[in-house]
Amino acid sequence: MFFKKKSHEIDLNNLPKHIGFIMDGNGRWAKKRGLPRSAGHRAGAESLKKIITEANNLGVKYATVYAFSTENWKRPKDEVDYLMSLLMDYLVNAEKTLSRENVVIRAIGSRKELSEEMQRQIIKTEEFTKKNTGIVMNIALNYGGRDELVNAVRSICTEGKVPDDITADDIERHLYTAGQPDVDLLIRTSGEQRLSNFMLWQVSYAEMWFTDKLWPDFKPADLHRAILDYQNRGRRFGGI
Repeated sequence: MFFKKKSHEIDLNNLPKHIGFIMDGNGRWAKKRGLPRSAGHRAGAESLKKIITEANNLGVKYATVYAFSTENWKRPKDEVDYLMSLLMDYLVNAEKTLSRENVVIRAIGSRKELSEEMQRQIIKTEEFTKKNTGIVMNIALNYGGRDELVNAVRSICTEGKVPDDITADDIERHLYTAGQPDVDLLIRTSGEQRLSNFMLWQVSYAEMWFTDKLWPDFKPADLHRAILDYQNRGRRFGGI
């Protein structure tokens, strides 16, 4: 007997392969509660664990989360220092928590501006989780979409290619996400509707989903709603 899928049920055979997350609203979440911004970032880190675990359970293959942009260095030093400390703790804890969930953890972005301790921990966490077979979580850390493209072009030039010979495949091979599919679904929280220099190449044909919810309030049920909306859209990639 054939059973028709209900409109509120996710089609596990039509999942986005790659989901991007612009996790916005941690500071506003804290302000609404009379808490320091650091409390918002801490709550956001907890939300991230739950969302990645749920995406992995559903069968999503890749997720990229915007953790710290190249522009975030402009924030007050105490906030930057706290974010770096939080990210360090997240990487250390992820070896035990997310690794148990079979998650592969990778950091994308420029590492040269990061502390030596952070760079060592990134390598350690990536090495610890590389044999896992579940979702690949890219942590965009000191990441900027324009910076990524500039670095890709520079790398191509070092190979001796002349401009007329450079192809889209060449650029993709030199992106931080080389070998991974483009983003199918981009989710941004907090009501803002802009890319903020996030994965400019990879989101070219992504379906975008915005919510007014602040990131610490974003729950697995919200992820389900975003995926359902994605599945009800027609993706034509420039065709008819």
